Amino acid sequence: MSRLLEVRNLSVSYGKIEAVHGVDLAIDKGAIVTIIGPNGAGKTTMLGALMGLLPSTGEVRFKDGRLADLDVEDRVEAGLCLVPEKRELYSDMVVEDNIILGAYTHRHDAALMRQNAEMVYSRFPRLKERRRQLAGTLSGGERQMLALARALMSKPQLLMLDEPSLGLAPLVVREIFNIIASLRDIGVSILLVEQNARAALETADYGYVLETGEITLSGKASDLLHDPRVAATYLGGHV
Repeated sequence: MSRLLEVRNLSVSYGKIEAVHGVDLAIDKGAIVTIIGPNGAGKTTMLGALMGLLPSTGEVRFKDGRLADLDVEDRVEAGLCLVPEKRELYSDMVVEDNIILGAYTHRHDAALMRQNAEMVYSRFPRLKERRRQLAGTLSGGERQMLALARALMSKPQLLMLDEPSLGLAPLVVREIFNIIASLRDIGVSILLVEQNARAALETADYGYVLETGEITLSGKASDLLHDPRVAATYLGGHV
């Protein structure tokens, strides 16, 4: 596999407080990589820095180019997309309009927008059924699907997901993770930040453990799933 994203010595500070310190990580094309860790470890901060929403130091290379030279919109056009923890949908707009907003970078190509919309609806048939429904009336699982669908409209090569299972029932969590795993079929790589460590490691190829802003453990997701240290802290003691 060829390298899609490479992060070296990434640090992010809020004033004098360093929230992320010296992080190295890599994502190959077609891979699902997860970052697990406790609340306040710096996971969301790291995603914000990679998206250009927060200032950072270190080197981040995406498709052999330096991300430091690109603002947020340029990063989206380059193929990077973030689905934030709060999903940030427009509740008073219908599902279809929320989806179309995701195609902002392709707004001058109507044919491509239609093609992308058909792709999204084929992957999320429930959203097609509800395309005239207000986003605010959807269930939690449907809202997460809508956030994913909107992100896919930008044709990302790397999709960064912040806590996609947050607040969802276990059966819905399983459905969302099945959808995430299936995105590889259309050439989307995934960087997944997730509190549900078991679901994340069962879905991912590779994993990192982030604690107090630093990577403390990394390896194949299947190895981390059976690591006693990970089990004791994140899997309820069960491997």
